[in-house]
Amino acid sequence: MTPRLSPSRIQCLLGLALLVTATQGLGETDPAQHSIVPEAENLQPDITLPAPPVPSGDTPRPPDAGPDSSSQTPLPQAENLQLDQPIANMEPPHTIKQEAQGQPVQEITTAETLSPGPREAAKPLRLLGTEVPPATATRLAWSPSQHFEGVYSPTPVLVVNGAKPGPVLCLTAAVHGDELNSIETVRRVLYHLNAEHLSGAVIGVPIVNLQGFHRASRYLTDRRDLNRHFPGDPHGSSASRIAHSFFHEVISHCNAVVDLHTGSFYRTNLPQLRGDLSNPKVVKMTKGFGATVVLHSTGAKGTLRRAAVEVGIPTVTLEAGAPMVLDEPSVSHSVKGIRTLLNQLGMVRKFRLWGDPEPVYYNSTWQRATTGGIIFSAVQLGEFIGRGDLLGTVTNPITNVRTEIRSEHSGRILGMALNQVVQPGFAAYHIGIQAPGEQISKPQEVVAEVPAAEQAGVVKPAHTFPTDTVPEPLNDED
Repeated sequence: MTPRLSPSRIQCLLGLALLVTATQGLGETDPAQHSIVPEAENLQPDITLPAPPVPSGDTPRPPDAGPDSSSQTPLPQAENLQLDQPIANMEPPHTIKQEAQGQPVQEITTAETLSPGPREAAKPLRLLGTEVPPATATRLAWSPSQHFEGVYSPTPVLVVNGAKPGPVLCLTAAVHGDELNSIETVRRVLYHLNAEHLSGAVIGVPIVNLQGFHRASRYLTDRRDLNRHFPGDPHGSSASRIAHSFFHEVISHCNAVVDLHTGSFYRTNLPQLRGDLSNPKVVKMTKGFGATVVLHSTGAKGTLRRAAVEVGIPTVTLEAGAPMVLDEPSVSHSVKGIRTLLNQLGMVRKFRLWGDPEPVYYNSTWQRATTGGIIFSAVQLGEFIGRGDLLGTVTNPITNVRTEIRSEHSGRILGMALNQVVQPGFAAYHIGIQAPGEQISKPQEVVAEVPAAEQAGVVKPAHTFPTDTVPEPLNDED
């Protein structure tokens, strides 16, 4: 006789069977239906991320290293490139800062500290965390040490290190972002250098002020003139920090510098050199540019040229043309002048013929508009003028009153305003006055010296400028 179960007993047995079935199902999970998914890491957005690991061979300079330790630090070698070959997409080269935070400042105050004698053999050029071997042309990149990480674009730096020993010449362009002639000049010079036939090295920076260039502006984004803040201050304004970074990481590696510029604010300049003619090495550089007008000028405080000369690096400014336009005659003259300089410095053997040498102007003055209106020039760049000659007229478009501008000096038109609307006092004509020969120092050779960066790592800060200098009048320079 089969025992009969009560309804409550049946319900209890059914519940027990369902429990056993569910327990067995937990151990038979299908892996395909339950794949492992990585979970996102919970981060604190306000916590500073650690610096990315440095690739092998790119060891930065230790903070406690001495001035000479950088020469012993192994650096990655630069790739040998054909600079004149166009490239579709340029990846910014990896660079390493050579200066460590907190590194003590060491001063270089005289040229003698940079002159241990000529090098006996071609050596690799150590620049921007990279070693450029002899007979190598390459592209590097410089970024200001205070830049906005991940946002600021690196500035391209072209380098041609020759197969033979010689000086290191640096060409800087677009310290003001609207100076197109200077950019094209550096491109033509660097892309036509043969490293196998070059003695020494040429460093070309086509666009120093990349901020201004992107905005078609003369100035930085903080509205400051970069060429009034050299050699810079690592704790100063944004412009001072950028100037300090560029001066210490690029300029201090050079034996001579040519800083290329154009006129400013709707003015144009006859191709000309500006330099301190009391400095024998600067005089030697000016004589290497062939038939190019030379104007004596020590340079305004804070200019790249003046800062470099004060630490023993002979430097000249090459002015040519107007901003925001590409002037082929100005570019061609500038390129020919720099190539002639390379020959005079013994860096290349090609010789270029010039016409009669141009005079040297030891003094200059600006002739200004006395009234407001539209200026119409009656002279051209390079024209010789005498006292009382008509330079141009200013016409008031409302009253039709016409005012003449006549020269107060005899000389030559070195720079002038383009036809435009001017206000009273506007600097309209830059007149050069020829110098007596006895005012010019005798030239002195520019030779391959140990660059400032190799001698002491850094150069003297901006606050060591002389305080007894008198500001120069407007000369449309730098």
